[in-house]
Amino acid sequence: AALQENLDKRLFGQHLVSRVVVKAVRGFLNNTNAKKPLALSLHGWTGTGKNFVSKIVAESIYKKGLQSKYVHQFVATLHFPHAHSINLYKDQLQSWIRGNVSICPRSIFIFDEMDKMHAGLIDSIKPFLDYYELLDGVSYRQAIFIFLSNAGAEKITEVALDFWRNGRTREDIQLTDIQNALSVSVFNNKNSGFWHSTLIDRNLIDYFIPFLPLEYKHVKMCVRVEIESRGYTVDEDIVSRIAEEMTYFPREERIYSDKGCKTVDAKLDYYYD
Repeated sequence: AALQENLDKRLFGQHLVSRVVVKAVRGFLNNTNAKKPLALSLHGWTGTGKNFVSKIVAESIYKKGLQSKYVHQFVATLHFPHAHSINLYKDQLQSWIRGNVSICPRSIFIFDEMDKMHAGLIDSIKPFLDYYELLDGVSYRQAIFIFLSNAGAEKITEVALDFWRNGRTREDIQLTDIQNALSVSVFNNKNSGFWHSTLIDRNLIDYFIPFLPLEYKHVKMCVRVEIESRGYTVDEDIVSRIAEEMTYFPREERIYSDKGCKTVDAKLDYYYD
């Protein structure tokens, strides 16, 4: 319930995300006989809510959320920076996951910047995501893996723009309109950590979840929530000014914010010194 409530209150313009994440996480947690860990891959432009959603999922399971010792975050450019060390990273990643799931079967692993990860590295965790009952005496079936990536964002925008140009609302977009094209796009993207990955090839990722690009009205929603969270009364003039300061794309139509809600926080500092 808290997961649904948080997403409803603070995630804007992402009807697909709310629906799929809540169903997937709730169903998985209620399943006493899961056959494999839950694997969610979140895709979309910067500032559309991917990190926020992974944070909310962690908080819905552990009181301390991302600060919990059972939640583990990896950032590709920070934890796996060097291409020549890929074999070392593979060994480290496997032993880290094995060790943590041995301590807590309900561990959460979040992989950020998947689009910047060296191709082939993520395949080292394939055994943990597969349908094994036990691996060396350890069961991984209660663990949750969440991948965050900008890869596939162009494909998501393409679908959203098609709907917009055909006079249909973004809420008309269904998961089936995007999911297959998204997984193929990510699989064939040479600049992605999922390039020709066995995780996709073997259908080990349960959901590819598209984060749609945010419109002007969604940016305004973000600004309002941020103002309220700082304890100020919402000033609609400031809300509009901040939303108008954002840059929008495509160049002709100017529908989508190119940074989503990413810079709202910093822009508010200017108005509320």
